[in-house]
Amino acid sequence: MPETKTQQSGNSGSDGSENDAPKGLEGVVVATTELGDVRGEEGFYHYRQYSAVEVAATRTLEDAWYLLFHGELPTKTQHAEWIEEIAPLRDLPDAMVELLPAIARAGDHFIPLDALRTALSATTYSLDYRPSLDLEPDELRAEAMRTCALVPTLVTSLYRLSEGHEPVTPHPELPYAANYLYMLTGEEPDPKLARAVEKYLISTIDHGFNSSTFTARVITSTGADLGAAVVGAIGALSGPLHGGAPSRALDMLDAIGEPRNAEPWIRNAVEHGQRIMGFGHRVYKTDDPRSLLLRDVAAELGGEQYEFARKIEDTVVEVLEEMKPGRKLRTNVEFYSGVVMNSCGIPRTMFTPTFASSRTIGWCAHILEQAADNRLIRPSARYIGPPPPQPVPDAE
Repeated sequence: MPETKTQQSGNSGSDGSENDAPKGLEGVVVATTELGDVRGEEGFYHYRQYSAVEVAATRTLEDAWYLLFHGELPTKTQHAEWIEEIAPLRDLPDAMVELLPAIARAGDHFIPLDALRTALSATTYSLDYRPSLDLEPDELRAEAMRTCALVPTLVTSLYRLSEGHEPVTPHPELPYAANYLYMLTGEEPDPKLARAVEKYLISTIDHGFNSSTFTARVITSTGADLGAAVVGAIGALSGPLHGGAPSRALDMLDAIGEPRNAEPWIRNAVEHGQRIMGFGHRVYKTDDPRSLLLRDVAAELGGEQYEFARKIEDTVVEVLEEMKPGRKLRTNVEFYSGVVMNSCGIPRTMFTPTFASSRTIGWCAHILEQAADNRLIRPSARYIGPPPPQPVPDAE
């Protein structure tokens, strides 16, 4: 794999000395990986050397899953064998079938990602997941496969229960994306919509050492069980700065309302320093390749919302060129992913859980990689409080 530029500050020296790292660990290389790479200056990311966008455009989600777990894309025979291996793993344990209704209705308001976090923790507990440190590689891989297969079933079952409907059991003959829509709606989906969702899911399987992936690897480094690592990753994903933006981008379109309102709305937002949802990215300094892919998917689906989204995108670029010369904001993955999922009938509250469904595959691949060559991740912090030691005052 090509070398990545390393910012030396923030890494411990070979003599055990400590160096300061920038806030957020930006630019600090904390590990090596064979799973993929994100190249922000180039607008490119890949899964095990293959362009992730090209994989999404030409292969199935099962193929991408196989690639992350096995290190190569499957042949037709391997694909068929892989489907036979993972399809039976979708069914929920009996204990969870009984427990899910209580989880779905536990809070005053149903929050899908929070419910998934709770349900997955209970599921892996019921399946007796053991510390990764105590497992052979094949045993840990088996847990990873089952977790990836179960998360879509958990997500859709919890949503349907929250809406007063019975869960839909997995369809034994439908592939991942089509089965996801089937379990969500109870009806076999239009192949065009299923393929659109599949492209989205493939494009979001993995994306470097983002917050949730890093969280999963940190937890795995302690030797904890795989369920704990994935639950921790879901917790990180629940933060609005990480996984909660697709619905917010659509909320912005709703707030603008009509094409004629686009320019004054955007100008007002720029003047008041407000964040324009679905634009900008921490890593990409050019077009987000995921956004370009999903813009094409949205174009294939068509519709007024897509046309409106294109209008907003063009307006943001034009207004920024005038009001903030030199500052370029481009759409990120959240902007068009919201349009695609909405066009495919996925409720807004399910956007981030749908993202979590595919990202579980990436998390689990990283968990397997971390466990295979593990060292406890234990950075240092620089103390900046009052000089110690201070005398402990007497109690008054």
